[in-house]
Amino acid sequence: MKLQVKLALYNTLTKVAIILLTGLLILLSIEKISYNHIELRLEEDKKETMNSLSSKEINSFISTNKKYTDYNILKEEFITITPVKFNPVITKDVKFSTETRSVDTNTQTYRILSHRFNFNGHTYMLEIGEAIESVEELKSIIKKFTLVVLIIALVLTLVSDLIFTKFLLAPFYKIIDRKLIKVNDPMNFDYEKIKTTTQDFELLDDSISSLMKKISNLFILEKQFIANVSHELLTPISIISSRLENILLQEELTEGSENKMHASLKTLNRLKSIINSLLLISKVENNQYDKADVVMIAAVVMEIQEELEDRIEEKQLIFANLIKYIYSIQGNRPLMHTLLFNIINNSIKYNNQAGTITISDELAEGTYTLIIADTGAGMDQQQIDSAFNRFEKLDTDEKESYGLGLAIVKSITSFHNIVIKISSVKGSGTTVRLIFNTQN
Repeated sequence: MKLQVKLALYNTLTKVAIILLTGLLILLSIEKISYNHIELRLEEDKKETMNSLSSKEINSFISTNKKYTDYNILKEEFITITPVKFNPVITKDVKFSTETRSVDTNTQTYRILSHRFNFNGHTYMLEIGEAIESVEELKSIIKKFTLVVLIIALVLTLVSDLIFTKFLLAPFYKIIDRKLIKVNDPMNFDYEKIKTTTQDFELLDDSISSLMKKISNLFILEKQFIANVSHELLTPISIISSRLENILLQEELTEGSENKMHASLKTLNRLKSIINSLLLISKVENNQYDKADVVMIAAVVMEIQEELEDRIEEKQLIFANLIKYIYSIQGNRPLMHTLLFNIINNSIKYNNQAGTITISDELAEGTYTLIIADTGAGMDQQQIDSAFNRFEKLDTDEKESYGLGLAIVKSITSFHNIVIKISSVKGSGTTVRLIFNTQN
């Protein structure tokens, strides 16, 4: 889940919790305040009633031990004085309760004050009630209002937070996109600062730029080291090879000495090939080649097929060239030749006797794909993941492999902005796809 969505959800849930808590507090507060207000009025009514006990209306009822009842027209208030068992000791405390009563066939919920008192040698129960329907209605209204406010707040909060966090995090996503995702080569890193007023994002931007600068310097040192070492090593290797070849021309050498000389020359040639491969990778990665050639892919494939014809016949391979489209790119032709040569050569090298090599292509909207498939040894997933590493060799009987072919392929594809994908099944063959962007 994106940081933007997480922030929006967190803010929304926080505000919803605050609204719910506030609504609950309001409901509880209104109920308590309303009941307190009713109880104060009931206390006042009690005092007035106690002061009116000697009036003719009330006295005429209680003097004959009859129940006295009085209520208003809407039955929202009532007063009852009921004779009860005589108790000479009466406390002055009052009790409050909430009960449902029927007053003259009208049933309502009341807040009731109950009080026992003695008058003229008798004990009476005074009950004064006031309907609380208005309080319940108010609570219901507040509940509905709180629910509506909650829904509106939820929608507005979520939308506003998404918009705000998108605006707030825009510099962050720009930094990630421009300075991490789109960086294929540290040498071409964009050091221009992203405009932002957030200090944390400025620190992130500066830290990434500083780190990339260190990485670029290390890349430069590595490439310079490889190039310098390669140049320095080629000269003594050439000198040693020349001397060994001159020694081989001498007639007095024994057969054993000649074999040792030939083995030494073979080792020197292998070392020279490795150094040349490393030098090629270094030059490609240092952008020391231009892209001034118009390279026709089908023509390069046919050229390589002719060059490798002897090896194809030696292994009795079926070479199927099924290329249908005439597609060309702007690039470096010798490098493209090396790229395709290494892939096709691997298809021959690691293929089974009397196997098949199939080269086909696809042209879809925006992309051209060249597919090179073989029926050879194949690779497992671990070998596929490390296939482009330098000096990474397949576990086969092939002795002429230096583990640099696919490393060269990777460097050349990156130089030409070509996407390379390998799919393979151990023991069933390998398929290499070169994906060209036709819009470049």
